[in-house]
Amino acid sequence: MKRFAVVAALLGLTTVTACGGIGDRSAAVDGGLYTTVDALKPGIDANAPINPYNPKGNTFRGYNAEWLGWTKNHLTDPNQFYPGVAESWDIAPDQSSITIRLRPNGRWSDGKPITSEDVKLSIGLAYTQGGTAYALDPSAAGTASDIEIVDDRTIKISQSAKNPSATFVRGVMETCIVPAHIWKNVLPADFWDKLRIARGDTPQAEAARAEITGLAEKVIAFGPAKDVSAGPFVLKRVNPGEALLVKNKNFYNAANVAPEYVKILNYTGNEQIWNYLIAGKLDNAPFTALPEQVMKRIVRTEGNAVVRGYSPVGNALAFNQTRKPYDNVHVRRALAYLVDRAQVTKIASPEGGVASVATSGLHQKAAEAWLGDSYGALEPYRADPAKAEQELKAAGMRKIGGKWTMPDGTPWKPIIHVPAAFSDWLTGAKAVTSQLNDAGVEAQVVTTADYPLYLEELAAGKYDIGFWLVALGPAPYNVYQRLYGTANGWQMFGGRLRHVAPGKEGNWMGGAETVEVKGVGRVNPGELAFKLNSAPEAEQKKIIATLAKVANQDLPVIQMWDYVNTQFVNTTRFTGFPGDDNDALRLTSGVWLQLGMIKKRQP
Repeated sequence: MKRFAVVAALLGLTTVTACGGIGDRSAAVDGGLYTTVDALKPGIDANAPINPYNPKGNTFRGYNAEWLGWTKNHLTDPNQFYPGVAESWDIAPDQSSITIRLRPNGRWSDGKPITSEDVKLSIGLAYTQGGTAYALDPSAAGTASDIEIVDDRTIKISQSAKNPSATFVRGVMETCIVPAHIWKNVLPADFWDKLRIARGDTPQAEAARAEITGLAEKVIAFGPAKDVSAGPFVLKRVNPGEALLVKNKNFYNAANVAPEYVKILNYTGNEQIWNYLIAGKLDNAPFTALPEQVMKRIVRTEGNAVVRGYSPVGNALAFNQTRKPYDNVHVRRALAYLVDRAQVTKIASPEGGVASVATSGLHQKAAEAWLGDSYGALEPYRADPAKAEQELKAAGMRKIGGKWTMPDGTPWKPIIHVPAAFSDWLTGAKAVTSQLNDAGVEAQVVTTADYPLYLEELAAGKYDIGFWLVALGPAPYNVYQRLYGTANGWQMFGGRLRHVAPGKEGNWMGGAETVEVKGVGRVNPGELAFKLNSAPEAEQKKIIATLAKVANQDLPVIQMWDYVNTQFVNTTRFTGFPGDDNDALRLTSGVWLQLGMIKKRQP
């Protein structure tokens, strides 16, 4: 799947010189040049500011943009991290707070110490953008309620007791830290007073919230005169073809950072990455959808190797149940029985996916960890035309002249929508429609120009069926919000959970508010999914077991394949890359470099 960042308005220009790079690899071979692409930044914009809050900004995660800590994406525990700006941290047993300790030798690339003031200022900037631990809505879950500077290198962030969340710690640790001495004037002098008012319920709160969110564009537009980095590298120059970064000599672990330079190459499509790999230009490339014949060419290149690991995300066909006949569970089950998921995966994502064993809402590996033996009891919906016919007849559908029709005899022509640039989704959708047409269901594929537009139209309820990312782990709350959250009608309003009518306020999935579950009874899946936000692990397991049954029986989606984190490395210049199933594979190679994993190959 091609990765995109959502494009926001670019409101400022960088002062970084848009001049050429250092030329070919041999120009810096003595100092060590590491070359890669950034999956988070397709399309380098040489005119964008050096700003991690800007979607096109010339900061690169793990290289010159640094988080407090780097998420390991454990199967069941979202609160495991590699150190970043933070050297260590203490999490309160009830997750009511996290105390961050910065490195005593931590310094910015300009030599100034990294302090608690930098962290506090960065949190303030994050509040202007909203979301995660820094939402301004007092009813939002898992938001910070207090920020206490203990000393120059220690800061404590507490969670609001009104609506605690198991995702709070991760939201804090994934804060990008910027230098206060560069950014201090971006926030007004009374910012923290405004924030205190905004988090309250006084008459002035709404106006204060508006003032803070109104700062978002100013933050996005800010363009520092030069890169001052807490990471292992500093941006030296950028042009439309590449960004060149040089080692940060003040980085705490600089002695163990192997290359002197990093070159991040521009790309706008998967094919460019394939060509870079075939030419042996890249030391590492993240997951890229590709056909089998291209994989064979890549691995023939000297030094190229493939590593694979867990990727907490899956792909699914999602139904708009506000549209007939997809409001009928028998139709959804029939489609599940008509699709051979293994065959679709083999065609669409042979190197980057494994056919889903069963629809549960979870990635298979996470499902096995959370559900144990009960995972095997879920209905797998293996391809079975006879069962599909039974389900269609139960829905009142009719077969006329070898073609399935609506109950009233009018044509039934399912349309599957996909973004045009996602090659695996497009190929998968075509494979699905081919199978459906063979079974007498006249299905077709329609593409949308780009991913942001696709998501916009999906949320507006314009599609009958669309491809949808699911199983977004590791936090189970996030996993089940994909199926039983805002997209399916459950929203927080005034501190309380409510279910809005199908087709209203972003409820494009249109599922029923309650579902009858065999062996369990009638349940409200949105309420259960919301409880995952604060439930202890033992209770989470019970909730997940129920929600897996709901998803499996009601099929708001049909899980197609679980992604495999397939990456490419080249060992002719560097060694020490993470191996198969290493939890660091979900992080950028900038993190591998800063942790000292990567070593120069010795002659």
